[in-house]
Amino acid sequence: MKRNIPQEILPLKALQEFTPARIGLGRVGTSIPLKQSLEFKLAHAHARDAVYSELDINSLTDLLKLFGLPVLHLQSRVGYREQYLQRPDMGRRLNKESIDLLQQGYYVETDIAVIIVDGLSATAVNKNSLELLQVLIPQLTAAGFKLTPISLVEQGRVAIGDDIGHGLKAKLSLILIGERPGLSSADSLGVYLTYGPKPGLTDEARNCVSNIRPGGLSYAEATKKIFYLISEAFKRKSSGVMLKDNAGLLES
Repeated sequence: MKRNIPQEILPLKALQEFTPARIGLGRVGTSIPLKQSLEFKLAHAHARDAVYSELDINSLTDLLKLFGLPVLHLQSRVGYREQYLQRPDMGRRLNKESIDLLQQGYYVETDIAVIIVDGLSATAVNKNSLELLQVLIPQLTAAGFKLTPISLVEQGRVAIGDDIGHGLKAKLSLILIGERPGLSSADSLGVYLTYGPKPGLTDEARNCVSNIRPGGLSYAEATKKIFYLISEAFKRKSSGVMLKDNAGLLES
């Protein structure tokens, strides 16, 4: 028997082709249908799992050898996951051991520090970071940018890239981080770039490219945006509110 769709729902059905958002679900009495209700609960469970997921350090370390760069293992001041969620400030700074490790390296000034951080979804990092870097790093090196060792950071927030970029004497920090999971995207990767990284910067100093994943912004499209922003940041010697993504305007 064909299910009757409420008239007020019909205009929304066509929109489902363009978005994974929960629209036009229909209803059973005063509730949404059972299938959609169960899908919502499953998505919520995936989001919670992503928040408590962990970086696959060993696998990522082995795979990152592909780029011929040293890999540094760093840690924020956070000791455990519940503390990470309750104290964002501690996730923004390196712990003493990590600071000492950077200071012992005697790094010379270079261009870009590539930093991989678990953030609020290590699942997103485990799934997407290597695939993105396989497209992005060859383009950066072909353009003549010199890269620092790659940093793998546990229990970190976006601003921890300021400590790391400064410690590695990089002109620009490039942070790949797991974004806050949504109910339709628990595996979304974000990329933040900051020109002139140093402790104490705030969010207006950064640019962000978000929703990088197979179901969102593709690795190729993300690379185009990131490379454009990096190139402009070096030209202007600034980032954040002083740097706009005008790449689309240039192409039109």
